[in-house]
Amino acid sequence: MEKVLIQDQFGLLAILMIIPAVIYAINNHTAWGKRFFGIVPPLVFAYFIPTILTSLGVIPDSSPIYSGIKTFVLPASLLLLTLAVDIKGILKLGSKALIMFLSGTLGIVIGGPIVLLIYKSALPPDIWKGMAALAGSWIGGGANFIAIGQSVGATDAMLGVMVIVDVLAANILTGILFFLAGRSEKIDRRMGADNSAIYELRDKVLHFQKKTNRIASTTDYFVLLAMAFGFSYIAYLLGNALPDIGDIISHSTWKVIIITSIGVGLSFTPLKNYEGAGASKLGTVMLYLLIGVIGASANLRAVFEYPALFAMAFTWLAIHLLILFLVMKLIKAPLFFMAVGSQANVGGAASAPIVASAFHPALASVGVMLGIAGYVLGTYAALICAKLLLLVS
Repeated sequence: MEKVLIQDQFGLLAILMIIPAVIYAINNHTAWGKRFFGIVPPLVFAYFIPTILTSLGVIPDSSPIYSGIKTFVLPASLLLLTLAVDIKGILKLGSKALIMFLSGTLGIVIGGPIVLLIYKSALPPDIWKGMAALAGSWIGGGANFIAIGQSVGATDAMLGVMVIVDVLAANILTGILFFLAGRSEKIDRRMGADNSAIYELRDKVLHFQKKTNRIASTTDYFVLLAMAFGFSYIAYLLGNALPDIGDIISHSTWKVIIITSIGVGLSFTPLKNYEGAGASKLGTVMLYLLIGVIGASANLRAVFEYPALFAMAFTWLAIHLLILFLVMKLIKAPLFFMAVGSQANVGGAASAPIVASAFHPALASVGVMLGIAGYVLGTYAALICAKLLLLVS
């Protein structure tokens, strides 16, 4: 390994925590930061700054603490992010919202093997593993990206390349959705869509926010961390005990499936109220640690060696949007459901509320709820996509 400036584990952990902390502080406490990060999401910098530091020789591209974070912080993050999922609440959003969200998921699942078939000869060997991880990201989020990547055996270098592709393609999609949001009334009129459900949604969301929000206590943080790491350890033990099944279900896959299922199960208990104390916020902090680790392992040169990766990603998202538009026209759904359904898949709980807010600020948490649903669905649907990708490869 090349000599780097910071090699000790405490120093690396400090760097990985300082980077997102500075990004969020600038975003939330400066006027120019809000404007700037409204154009370029914080996730971009949370990924690229560690990449730049690695390239400059400040931090290494591999370290025991990186492995530890992926092994133990990943399942803890997944539990906290799925703890808040309100299955009943999502169903009450209306069938059209759910249909559009699931249509977006379908576009990612079937789009992956289609584009692999088209671009296979121009892509790197074993690219199906990186695409499986990308499917996890585009259905769920960053945690699913890493989880699925680990489960299919994708290397850190491949995951690093796919994060670059993910960030570029997903941000272009977000820009398209913002553009459409500004023309939503005109598009809805042309489609003959009924907007009344959106106003009902707004009122439900405002009530939900008032009901669950509270100031977190020290006890709340103890309970959240105990649940996150306690259940993660159970998933770790059970995952190691269960056998591998074929090329898709590995020990890592079992761990992800078990921890996701535990989180969904807990969401039907009073423990889901810990979302009001900041469960998903704490999960997001852990998620940014994971993104920093992946960023530090990135190989920028590999992207330029395979320009077809970008063509593959844009074609994949074009299939995703085409299916959404066809379904939206068929069921006469409002553009809001299409845009949030798309972003809840591709962007996740971090950016779906931003797109939802472009329609009405009170609807931001609808994006959060669907984005959290994506975290749950991301594990299972991406595994289906991974199997299809393997068959095509």
